[in-house]
Amino acid sequence: MKKIFYLIIVLSAGLIASCKKDNKTTVTPLPTGPSKNGSTLQLIQDSIYLYAKEDNLWFDQLPTYAAFQPRSFTNPEDLTALSNELNALSQYAINPATNAPYEYYKYAPGQAKYSFIDNGTETAALNGVKGDFGFDLQYNLVNDLRIEYVYPGSPASLAGLTRGCQITSINGSSNISYDGVISGVVYGTGTSTNLNFVNNAVFNSGTITMTVTTLSGSTKTVSLATTSYNVNPVLKDTVYTETSGKKLGYIVFNSFVSDAVADPLLNAAFANFATQGISDLVVDLRYNGGGYVSTAEYLDNLIVPPAKSGTLMYNTYYNSNLVSGKDPLITSQFGSVDFSVAANAVNFAKQGSLNINRVFFIMTGQTASASELTINNLRPEMDVEFVGSQSYGKPVGFFGLKINKYTVYTPEFSIENAAGQGGYYQGFIPGATGYPGVNSYDDLTKDFGDPKEGLLSHILNYVNTGTYAVARQTVQSLSPEVRALSLNGANTASLHVSKFTGMVLNKKLKHKIR
Repeated sequence: MKKIFYLIIVLSAGLIASCKKDNKTTVTPLPTGPSKNGSTLQLIQDSIYLYAKEDNLWFDQLPTYAAFQPRSFTNPEDLTALSNELNALSQYAINPATNAPYEYYKYAPGQAKYSFIDNGTETAALNGVKGDFGFDLQYNLVNDLRIEYVYPGSPASLAGLTRGCQITSINGSSNISYDGVISGVVYGTGTSTNLNFVNNAVFNSGTITMTVTTLSGSTKTVSLATTSYNVNPVLKDTVYTETSGKKLGYIVFNSFVSDAVADPLLNAAFANFATQGISDLVVDLRYNGGGYVSTAEYLDNLIVPPAKSGTLMYNTYYNSNLVSGKDPLITSQFGSVDFSVAANAVNFAKQGSLNINRVFFIMTGQTASASELTINNLRPEMDVEFVGSQSYGKPVGFFGLKINKYTVYTPEFSIENAAGQGGYYQGFIPGATGYPGVNSYDDLTKDFGDPKEGLLSHILNYVNTGTYAVARQTVQSLSPEVRALSLNGANTASLHVSKFTGMVLNKKLKHKIR
């Protein structure tokens, strides 16, 4: 039975499960300001504010308790009230480089770009278990809705659906064309009626019936029911032997789930790459919204040249409260934690026998956080090529703060690679200065690994000829911004808002006596 502690700080035994010291819950002295009395919701609201005021990366830009009034955010749904509070809190810290909030999100102004509250769904997914239909979708054109990926073993996979299937009707309705408004451009009616229908059918229902046109051109109707399944984040891995004689390894890695789930799968793929003697590697992170930092480190250690083992991978930076020990909320649970830069530096520790000097990363606007961390860590160490469209832009990470039955994610640290490169709040822009590669759109008309798929074809052409130039079909009717729009909520408030974009510190914290 879960215990509820009727205190201002509703504590749990750990930041996240792997960071627990023990199972004993401790009582924290009450800070000045909030009342000791209130409903469970109000106490959770106070806790969210107080944790942020102590631990948030930009704590010094947050308002006082009296000015912010956490308990003023009311809604019949507790999770909505808490999310509204966190969204509001996220907009105070201003990035001097842009004069906009660090967490400003152009597709949903006023909503947090990074911070969110989880009711257990995303935490379960990060540990390798999901309970949905097992696919995600995206508009290729205004009237062309496609499946962007399918998890092996999921209901969608068992029904024979694949990336690239065109959805022509959902629950008997063919009114599924894009009808939103992006950057002032109105599509269809602009009312988002169709978008809301699709969103609710895919993300807020337990069953769905869809008619699709497969990549082979056949038509099929499938009925799915949500169920629990184990996540395999490796959606594809293969090796290409090119006309130039070079061998190219290709892997689609879709989520930085826990090491226990991901590492064995990565080991198998990279052992095959090494055995076949690949000279170049493609890591497809186009829909990978992040996950555990330790898994990102492991992937980097599989890719990095052996000669770099033992050298600095990245440095981690916390706020002055944590560094100087002004952190009673964290200390009450974990003892005295060393948040200094020196204590949190991470070095490369080469894994496996792969020895290459060039890696291509495929990315889109859904490539976020731990994915960007993986890419950024390797930039000073080898030839890193950027292929696709502008990434999400999240150079910060968080603990998973357990407050009552919720887990709160809000930025608590930033990371820079060995060359001091970080702060990529606008994301990586392929082909721009500092990001060698090519800027091109996602090709939803082909499956992963198809040599004719747009982004992969650019890379294959580069390996063979030294240039990214390749003929692409001419398309119109949809702006680049909408082309990157997925119905998983990565880009707009009118759609599903549970897509995880983050990097979670899941390593046991180091301790010191202050």
